[in-house]
Amino acid sequence: MVKIRLKRLGYKKNPSYRIIVIDSREKREGKPIEELGYYNPKTKEMKLNKKSAENWVKNGAQVSETVSYLIANCNDDGSLNYKKKETVKLSRKAQEKAKAEAEATTKEETTADEAQAAAAEGADEAGV
Repeated sequence: MVKIRLKRLGYKKNPSYRIIVIDSREKREGKPIEELGYYNPKTKEMKLNKKSAENWVKNGAQVSETVSYLIANCNDDGSLNYKKKETVKLSRKAQEKAKAEAEATTKEETTADEAQAAAAEGADEAGV
């Protein structure tokens, strides 16, 4: 079975990958059938021959999960269309603090809404 997967390069704690077409029985750094491009996860730099990759998929090559993500988010020129996440990861203490503040603001809003509703009902009764 032919697969499209990543071949790891680079030294310790600094990975760089080549996107390759390889027989599934070969080892991770084995000899590829074809090299389609490269991907550096640290700099989010990528170059991919998208037409060739799609041709291999059309002919029955199995795509790994990561490579399928890269192909899906690839521009026509072969570069990565990277979208930076908007959310910021917080520590547990910061998450609890934010949750407590959110609950406090919702309680204040509900009490303000109830006070306005009661005032509106009082005005309706006085007007009738």
